[in-house]
Amino acid sequence: MLADKTKLEACLAHLNINYDVIEHPPLHTSLAADELLLERPGTRLKNLFLRDNEGKRHFLVITAHNKQLDLKALSKQQGLSRLGFASSERLATYLKVAPGCVSMLALLNDKQNAVTVWLDQDIWFGELFHCHPFENTLTWILSKSDLETFFNYTSHQPRVMFLPSR
Repeated sequence: MLADKTKLEACLAHLNINYDVIEHPPLHTSLAADELLLERPGTRLKNLFLRDNEGKRHFLVITAHNKQLDLKALSKQQGLSRLGFASSERLATYLKVAPGCVSMLALLNDKQNAVTVWLDQDIWFGELFHCHPFENTLTWILSKSDLETFFNYTSHQPRVMFLPSR
């Protein structure tokens, strides 16, 4: 069962986290967002839900919308045999969202803390960040300090790190 956005809204209200809302047609990729040609404040993100070769470890990797990650180099950097994209079934199991709806806000649904968060050091200098609230017809813009509050609440401490590109 996929997550309900109203629970996310209630959680953010409880944490006194404010956000701006942008409504748009469904966006399944960051490239689709480019086609809208909207000027919005903040850092646009690419969110990748990955798994290790054995399927035992899962990672939410957050980087700039236009960065092409080198998964082979990232695997080597992290001492893993191979990283690959997790299936839509795994995405629904761990983060409770559909493909194209992944964002750091989905960490609210990882109650077992089974997902490791890797955050690209190249983007974390920004003050505002774009996140899908469990659906890809909305983008919420949150501040860095509010996201840090959210990470603390969900017990997910992102590892801010160098992410290699192709």
